[in-house]
This record gives sequence, structure tokens and C-alpha cells, in this order.
Amino acid sequence: MKKSAIFLFAGLFLFFGCRQERVQKETVKTIKVTAAVRYGDGKKTSFPGRVSAASEINVSFRISGPIVAINVREGQFVRKGQILAEMDSRDYAIQFAATEAEYIQIKAEAERIVELFELQIVAENDYDKAVSALKQITAKYNAHKNTLEDTRLMAPFDGYIQKRYFDAGETIGAGTPVFSMIGAESPEVIINIPVAVYIQRENFDTYSCYFELFPEMTYSLELVAINQKANLNQLFMVRFRMGKNDGLPAPPIGASTMVTIHFKQENTEMISIPLTALFEMDGKPTVWVYDENECKVTARNIFLYEVLTNGTVVVSEGLKADEQVVSAGVHALSDGEKVRLLPQVSPFNAGGML
Repeated sequence: MKKSAIFLFAGLFLFFGCRQERVQKETVKTIKVTAAVRYGDGKKTSFPGRVSAASEINVSFRISGPIVAINVREGQFVRKGQILAEMDSRDYAIQFAATEAEYIQIKAEAERIVELFELQIVAENDYDKAVSALKQITAKYNAHKNTLEDTRLMAPFDGYIQKRYFDAGETIGAGTPVFSMIGAESPEVIINIPVAVYIQRENFDTYSCYFELFPEMTYSLELVAINQKANLNQLFMVRFRMGKNDGLPAPPIGASTMVTIHFKQENTEMISIPLTALFEMDGKPTVWVYDENECKVTARNIFLYEVLTNGTVVVSEGLKADEQVVSAGVHALSDGEKVRLLPQVSPFNAGGML
């Protein structure tokens, strides 16, 4: 009987001992921690944008008349000075020929009178008339010469023919676009930023962008200009030039992109932590600081400097960079409590399905 009692007592002891151990294990809370970082380190912001040609213009004749030849096609690359189209030049050639003959005659007469004037053979009045007549005919000669040259439409820069609006045989007026051209130089990227970011433009440091077409590639950008006047939506347009991205495929004009503005590192001792790490203790802002050696949390009062709109707060006193603070479940902990860290999710087990 005594042996049975002993075995029964031992069994009850083991049962309650294991149960108590299980309860103790179950009371160890799991926490999520985030490292405190120096405010300004890695500060950046992103905005959607699009790729635009650095130069995009309409090319037109400066004179009126019928087109006799179209020498390029849409999508073709052309060099500066290359003849894109030609206009019927007969009337302009006849006009120039008549002016050229008149110019040669008046020029010869003027040169003869100038020589005689230098020899004091002709009056000063005759000299003045000859010089004036030569200036007038020279201006007329140059104007008609330029008009004749304007019957050939030339590329203003290296680039691509984007669109053609007319065909050979059609008559057009002066200034009517014949082609649309885009420049061959590095394209630009355009974004719009709100006032809150615009006022921080002096702290902009570097710029980059990526495309859904090339998700593994990051392109560097160079700032070209920031508009000083907001549009109707109170946004400021910012233009970037694609930098040297050797080995990367050229993004097509018109492609959508996401531009990231990286800010300069600020020389400050202030710390940034998630807003979710903050709670109140004895009327003061407080955080739980995690001790990885003892696996426990300790309450620490901090001084708040600013609450930001991106879900973080700036701490002026009470924390140092790289200290770990609890960022989830802060209201379920107590000072000095033993805890364990939330295990990291493997990138190969997204959703915890494995």
C-alpha cells in the first residue's frame, strides 16, 4: 500500500511538474524588434515618372510650296544637316537668278564709284548713293539665296523621325510641320513632387530609377532642373537625364518608371524608430529595449522630437543607433520580462506554406 502511494505521489509530481513547465514555456511572449537608426540615414522617397525625349520638335519648311520629295521614313535615324524633304524650287531659283544678276551689276558699279571717290573724281553724294544701293541689293541677294536654300528641309540635330505628316506632291504653307523628331541624346525622366518634398530640395543627394520591364536593374539619374512654379495640382515638375548606365538596356520613350530621391546624410544624433514601438508609461513616451544577451525587455523613457507622416518617430534623447526596440505588441509586455524573437520568414517559404 505504501508503494502504491509512493508511485501515485511520484506520478502526480511529474504530471504537475511537466504541466507547470509547459505553462511557463507558454507564457514566454514572442516579440518583433526593429533596430533604431540614425535619423536621415538611408532617407529616401519615390515617385512615379515617365521617360521623355530630351529634344522633341516639329520640323517644317520656312517657305510655302509643293513638296517634290520625301527622303526619310518614320523611325529612321538621321544626322544633323541631312536633307529630310525637298520643295519645288523653280520659282525661287528664277527669283534668285534675277536678283543675282542685279547684284553683280550694282556691285561692279559701286566698286568703280568707290575707287573714283578715293581719287576724288566723283562727288560724295554719288559715293553715298552707290554704297547705299550696294547694301540694299546685298540684303536682297542674301534673302533670295536663303529662300532658295530653304526649299530643302534639313535635320536640326541627330535624332529619329517620329512621325511624318505629309507626302510628296502635297502643297504646304510656311511653318506647317512636316515631321516630328526626337533627339538621339540621353532621354529624360520626368516626375512631379509635392510641396513637402520640394522644400527639401537642398538636401537631395542622388537619384535612381527602375522599370517593371527590367526589375533587376537600377538606372542612375542626373538632375536637370526643378520647376520653381507649381502646376494646378500643386506639384513641381522635376526633370532628370539618364546617366551613364553602361551595359543596361535603353528604356523606350514613354515608358513608366519609379524614381527614388536619396537625401543627404544628416549630421545629427537623433534616432528614428517605428511609431508602433511607442507607448506611454507614467505619462511619458516609452519604448521596450530588447537585451539579446538576457532575452528580456526593459522599459525606457525617451524624448520625442517629431512624428513623421511615414509611420516613424524621431527621438532626440533616450536611444542610440542600432539598439533594438519592440515594434509590435508593446502593450502586452512588462518590465524585465523574458521574451523570444519572432522567427524570420524564409524568402523561399512565403506565406508559411512549407
